[in-house]
Amino acid sequence: MKPTIFILCFLASFSLFAQEEWGDVNKNTVTMKEIAPVWPGCETKKGNQKSACFDDSLIKHIIKNFNYPMAEYKNNVQGKVIVEFFINQDGMVEVQKVSGATKALQDEAKRNILAIPKMTPGMMGGKFRAIKYTIPFTFKTGK
Repeated sequence: MKPTIFILCFLASFSLFAQEEWGDVNKNTVTMKEIAPVWPGCETKKGNQKSACFDDSLIKHIIKNFNYPMAEYKNNVQGKVIVEFFINQDGMVEVQKVSGATKALQDEAKRNILAIPKMTPGMMGGKFRAIKYTIPFTFKTGK
């Protein structure tokens, strides 16, 4: 199997954004900033380091837990799967939608995301809230 192709495709299409400020008042408009969830082990990081730690930890998790379904690999089944999920108010993953490629590849991408560990939930306005993410998985055999 050639996970390096998957990893390169994944890294090329992956980006997350988190902001650390509470909010901003501009004329009569109040804007609230999201604070991203905190991955276990990233709690001591500050500001953008915490966001970078989350991104790095998520990428490492996906790579470590990646399995190309054997039947799909042997039959050179390839494709892109998009997983939309939330880190909910309790810090747990909730998959909202999985689309693209075949059912077997969708199931693998979903399994990988559901294996994300519990974390400190994101916040907005000083309250815990669900934060949405979309992750693309590119399954490519290299054959």
